[in-house]
Amino acid sequence: MSDQEKELGVLRQQIDSIDKQIHELLNQRASCAQQVAEVKLKYQGASDVVFYRPEREAQVLRRVMERNEGPLPDKDVARLFREVMSVCLALEKPMRVAFLGPAGTFTQQAALKHFGLSAESVPLNSVSDVFREVQSGNAHYGVVPIENSSEGIVNHTLDLFKRYDVTICGEVELPVHQHLLLKQDGDRKEVKRVVAHHQSLAQCRAWLDTHLPDAERVAVSSNGEAARMLVGSDGTIAAIAGDMAAELYELDIAERNIEDQPDNRTRFLIVGNQVVESSGVDKTSILVSSKNKPGALYQLLEPFYRNQISLTRVETRSMNSGCMFYIDFEGHSSDTDVEKVLNELAVVSEELKLLGSYPSAVL
Repeated sequence: MSDQEKELGVLRQQIDSIDKQIHELLNQRASCAQQVAEVKLKYQGASDVVFYRPEREAQVLRRVMERNEGPLPDKDVARLFREVMSVCLALEKPMRVAFLGPAGTFTQQAALKHFGLSAESVPLNSVSDVFREVQSGNAHYGVVPIENSSEGIVNHTLDLFKRYDVTICGEVELPVHQHLLLKQDGDRKEVKRVVAHHQSLAQCRAWLDTHLPDAERVAVSSNGEAARMLVGSDGTIAAIAGDMAAELYELDIAERNIEDQPDNRTRFLIVGNQVVESSGVDKTSILVSSKNKPGALYQLLEPFYRNQISLTRVETRSMNSGCMFYIDFEGHSSDTDVEKVLNELAVVSEELKLLGSYPSAVL
């Protein structure tokens, strides 16, 4: 046996020993999770028990990153713990999470990033279907897109928050890399149509203008649907979608990262039916409406300035009698300063709807 083989043999024995300890600790953690479920059922009852606590998971992931000493990067370690928590939560109660389908969309990718691989992700035909399933209780949670760094707010999602009574329980930020997909052994020179969600077509406009200027651009319900359309097609169709769709439908990636902005990101919201307690680093989202009159927006925003609360998003939607504003800001509705602002807004606005307070995105 060579010296190298001897040294590697010692290290491999150490790895085997460490793996055994990790395995034992994982099972201990899983056993604790089962006991947590039993305690919750004992004191809350089967009908009222809440197994998933977004604020608790956010706190755990933040502590993981804070205490990490390497060599693994902070977020890589947090993602490992995310999957451990997902598996343990499934022992308590598997989560049914609705998203805009079909399979392979960026929304499904966001759902898996937030809930882990042990959650049951359920594809639906539209964002409104996601809201409806969550409000009815047929799905524990839903994942919906709210804004993109290059294309802005998703107005349809905003309108649905007005129509449905659901609560925002969390947020997910996802780097979005768009790829040009073809059938296996397809030829880009043969492409006559490019299909994708309208947001993706807009995000790749400059690349398409340069490389496929004569191809018709067709908007479909989702990038997953676009990828699915290539299966069984005649080879004259290309789709824009991500890695997950390419792998799922066994398509060739003809060109990677064709988005016009390399730092393109999409923010998704987690909707559910529970009030989330403070995690220590939170956001709050509201819908507030006002009549069209001079100084209306100032009257709504001035309390935030006076109470030193930072706004992270303000979006305006016109209505027949005035304007509706979607506002994201830092803090939790239980915070004293935030509570003051909400009370003031309830007085000066036509309508105020608290959409939810939730942990700021960790991963």
